[in-house]
Amino acid sequence: MKVAILETGRPPGTLADQFGTYPDMFARLLGAGFEIEIFDVQAGALPEADMHAAYLITGSPAGVYDPLPWIDPLEQFIRGAKDKKMVGICFGHQVMAEALGGHVEKSDKGWGAGLHKYAIVRSEPWIDSAGTIAAPASHQDQVVVQPPNTDVVAASDFTPLAALAWTDRPAISFQFHPEFSPAFAKALIAQRFDTVSDPDAAIASLDAPNDNARVGQWIRNFLNGETA
Repeated sequence: MKVAILETGRPPGTLADQFGTYPDMFARLLGAGFEIEIFDVQAGALPEADMHAAYLITGSPAGVYDPLPWIDPLEQFIRGAKDKKMVGICFGHQVMAEALGGHVEKSDKGWGAGLHKYAIVRSEPWIDSAGTIAAPASHQDQVVVQPPNTDVVAASDFTPLAALAWTDRPAISFQFHPEFSPAFAKALIAQRFDTVSDPDAAIASLDAPNDNARVGQWIRNFLNGETA
């Protein structure tokens, strides 16, 4: 399957040298069976129509409300790609929601960082029987208005709209980061030590077991049209 990864940001500082880029992380998460092409959205690159079976939108330090020249074209692309499978992660989750009728704001709850737990509140064919999952989080912004034509799949008190599944197009999105290894998530918090609330606790939380591989399998199931 040909998958276009829409790269909307890079790890800060020298973290990409140590852990790879976000597309590198997604390639590891998805595993074999996918022909991946990377598009630098910040540089104005977007795929041509009908060249790929699916699109995956990465995280970014940008906010969907920032006056950046590449965000509006990305939203237009999302709206136009109605018949293609699409997966959004963190910023990708947010920009999909904003482009398709929801709303995103910087949360007054502050940073969500460390290992967060989420309740699976709706079953989907690509999800197994998990009742809760734990995955790394790293975000200030949140989807605060649910887009039309979506079902909430995962939720927490901190992030009520943590995962969405669209009902009018083959699209899913997650606020959390199944592609982040615990080591990378810790290093990312260390980069933001002065802004994250209780960074030591957030870093320590990442020593607990996570469900990254499980969520990665969900994404593979969705892309391949397989049931869990």
